[in-house]
Amino acid sequence: MSRRCELTGKGPMTGNNVSHAKNRTRRRFLPNLNDVTLQSETLGRGVKLKISAAALRTVDHRGGLDAFLAKAKDDELSTGALKVKKEIAKAVVAAQA
Repeated sequence: MSRRCELTGKGPMTGNNVSHAKNRTRRRFLPNLNDVTLQSETLGRGVKLKISAAALRTVDHRGGLDAFLAKAKDDELSTGALKVKKEIAKAVVAAQA
């Protein structure tokens, strides 16, 4: 399982450990990922995702999972999140008809 946010695509970055003597060794900065279950009002069920803490705050700010996925770009989403986005879109169209 890769260390990548399923909603924003945020992944590991690289940099240097710098000692007091200014010796530099390579290191990785990992994203703050959390396993969460987000509720979808349209689908009426929970969706388990592995997302970063920043993405969780953004989901709350935008008004929930459905609103976040409606604005999200498809190339940033994981395959699982993309499936959920399409399910929500189908449910919205079915509810309007």
